[in-house]
Amino acid sequence: MKNANFGFTLIELLIVVAIIGILAAVALPYYQGHMVGARLTEVTNAMGNVATAVSAYVQEKEGTSWPDCPGINEIQSSLGVSLRALTRIGGMSVSTANGVITATVQNIHPMVNGKTLTLTPAVGLDGSLRWNWGWSADFPVQFRPKG
Repeated sequence: MKNANFGFTLIELLIVVAIIGILAAVALPYYQGHMVGARLTEVTNAMGNVATAVSAYVQEKEGTSWPDCPGINEIQSSLGVSLRALTRIGGMSVSTANGVITATVQNIHPMVNGKTLTLTPAVGLDGSLRWNWGWSADFPVQFRPKG
């Protein structure tokens, strides 16, 4: 009489479950890191929009002044950039002294919540503006904007 064995043994099933567990343990931190990076992109894009509006403002004023925008409401009313729908920005301002744009990050991850990003203008010889990224000292290195 022939004994037919169909299916998997308990050891085979345990090995498969262990392999899946190891893969999940390795993949989860990468996934969380990419989620934080994607959410920070929303903040950096908004700051880029404000930087474009500030550049236009300075060009209209022929480089004589920076906009007076100590908060999100003033950024919307003076520069026409709406940031109210963005829940990942706790606050944003434009310095009247030097044009530095500062944003506080919120609702992303405890690693970056409460930290700040800055865009500092550098005026070229031809009067054009180039923007340089900056961040608070405790901002995680792997999430700092590039460029």
